Amino acid sequence: MKIKRLLLSLFKVLGIIAFWLAIWALVSFRVNSELLFPSPLSVLKALGTLAITSEFWLTSLYSLVRVILGILVSLLLGAALAVITEKSRILNSLLSPMLNVIKATPVASFIILALLWLNRDTLPLFITALIVVPIVWSNVSEGIRSVDHNLVEVAKIYKFSAKSKLTKLYVPSVAPFFMAACRSSLGMAWKAGISAEVLSTPNNAIGTELYFAKTYLETPSLFAWTAVVIILSVIIEKLFVFVLEKVGDKLHIIPRGVNNDKN
Repeated sequence: MKIKRLLLSLFKVLGIIAFWLAIWALVSFRVNSELLFPSPLSVLKALGTLAITSEFWLTSLYSLVRVILGILVSLLLGAALAVITEKSRILNSLLSPMLNVIKATPVASFIILALLWLNRDTLPLFITALIVVPIVWSNVSEGIRSVDHNLVEVAKIYKFSAKSKLTKLYVPSVAPFFMAACRSSLGMAWKAGISAEVLSTPNNAIGTELYFAKTYLETPSLFAWTAVVIILSVIIEKLFVFVLEKVGDKLHIIPRGVNNDKN
């Protein structure tokens, strides 16, 4: 039965992909211009041409490192800010408006402003962090506030150690919210990082290749690099979530399949 369900799921996915590829091919045929809207075959050829070069893999790796580093720093910083602001009303009053403004401001505005202050290699990392930190902060803050106050009182009465309070009370309550923040922010962080690369054009970057493909009207290459962005985005999200779920299962703190988008 499991094999049957797996095969049905596989056929379903393949059918959906085939449907949209057919739509793409039909639109390309109707437009009849590789410059405006290339066919799936020409994009696949362009992707194949790119994939056999070492520059392609180096460029993809550099972009991945930038974004992943930005995500990791952001997860730690966002969680730390949540703890700080929930412990201090004064700091919460001071920092909350700023973090909410960051969430509401268009990414392009921050990229343009940051270009005045940062070098082009640092900018994608900074923009990635700027996107992820407010999401993690808001979710983790809500997770801290969701802790059962009766359990907190019990912990005080029985004089739980700080470590016991953290591992047995706060971490299990906050973990699903943290997971939801990761699910919500990973794709956004990747897209924001690539957008920053497009505008800052650092060395060895997917965004830079997108910019040059657009500048030189290499539309199949533009579509091919866009496909790379999409594929890597899916891989990053699935990989991060898989690792977090495995760690959560091992520590018995994160229910598998949690998807509470609280931001």
